[in-house]
Parts: sequence; C-alpha cells; structure tokens
Amino acid sequence: MTGVPASAAGGPSGAKRGAAPAASVPAASGGAGASGASSEGAKAARSGKLAAAAVNQASVWNIANLLTMLRLLLVPGFVALMLADGGYDPAWRSLAWAAFAIAMITDLFDGHLARTYDLVTDFGKIADPIADKAIMGAALICLSALGDLPWWVTAVILGRELGITLLRFLVIRYGVIPASRGGKLKTLTQGVAVGMYVLALTGWLATLRFWVMAAAVVLTVVTGLDYVRQAIVLRRRGIAERKAALEETEA
Repeated sequence: MTGVPASAAGGPSGAKRGAAPAASVPAASGGAGASGASSEGAKAARSGKLAAAAVNQASVWNIANLLTMLRLLLVPGFVALMLADGGYDPAWRSLAWAAFAIAMITDLFDGHLARTYDLVTDFGKIADPIADKAIMGAALICLSALGDLPWWVTAVILGRELGITLLRFLVIRYGVIPASRGGKLKTLTQGVAVGMYVLALTGWLATLRFWVMAAAVVLTVVTGLDYVRQAIVLRRRGIAERKAALEETEA
C-alpha cells in the first residue's frame, strides 16, 4: 500500500483521532492544524471567561448583597432616629437602637451566607466593609455629638478601623491579612457597647456600659497593633519571596 496517497490513507477519521501525518503530507498543513486548534482553544477560553463574568455579574443580586444594601440604607434612618427630638427622647433612642441592632445582625449573616453558598462578589467585597464602618461610624459620631461619648473614644475606634483598612490595601500585593478571633471579639464588643450607649440607660446599666466600652477600646487598640505586626511580617515575607524568585530566574 505504499503507492496509496497519504490523503487517501489518512482520511478524515484518522485526523480526528490524532494520527500522525504521513511523510508525504507537507509540514505546513500540520502547522495550520495546530494553529487552528490553538485559535479555537483561545476562543473557547475567552468564551468561558465571558460566561463566568456574566454569571458573576448576575449573582450581584443575591441574599448576601441584599442584606449589605439593607445595612447601608439603615444608616441614614438610624441617624434620623438618633437625632429626633433633640436626640434625648428614650422612645426615639429605642427605635434607633432597633435599627442599629438590625444592622449588626445583618452584618453577622451576610458574610456567612456569602461564604457558605458561594455568593461572594466584587460588589460584596467592597460594600460589606463600607456598610460596617458606616453604621458604626454614624453611631459613634452621633453619640459624641450628643455628649454621651467622649470624642477621643470615637477617634480611637474610627481611626483604627480606617487605618487597618488602608493597611490591608497597602499590603494586598503580598497577601491578605486574615480576620483573627481577637478582631471578631472586638467587633462584637464594640457592637454591644455602642448599642448600650444608644439606649437611654440609667443606674447600674449605665455603669456597666462604661466598662463594656472600655473593654471595646482596649480590644480595638490591641487588635489594631496585632494587624500592624501581621502586615509587617507579611510584607517582609513577600519581599523575601520575590527576591528569591528573581535570583532563581537570573541563575
């Protein structure tokens, strides 16, 4: 069968199964086939990325993000209730506490739902921390403006939150600083303390809220320093790894 042309011996079925081309087949045809396959693979990869992006865009309207949006909408409502009738009416303060409590509860659930049911989106990554700091910042500023909480406490807590957020962005090229147990305890203690100050408490409850806020301030400072330490370690490790990789490449 050596006299049979390669085109007849190979046939379409041979090409589909990946058979090696005969010696008489020009090398250019093999190159064209590989180029075509590469082009098709690139198109498929681009199509896959576009499909994934479309799915991710559609998933913005999920329950986790809706809870985050609700928390953002509660901020102006909370401020209005907090400052209603001069800001000292127990009834209005109770309603403001209810709005603050709902915001804190949604903060606990939206992140859990996003991680558990794979609902993490770019919008959620940005909006969630903004919503957290917006409701807490609004509460602290209102309390200090009304004279219920010293301004230095508000400055320490908000300064720490904004500072750590900026620090995370600065070291993001080297890695992500994970949330620690101390940080979660800090958030819980802050929420309880601020909630107790929002309510018009008297007597021993007013004394108790002072100590809860004191614990929140201590945790705020301690965990903030720990995040700074982690950021320094992460940056040094990242620089060392990049330097080692560069040296290995040059070698």
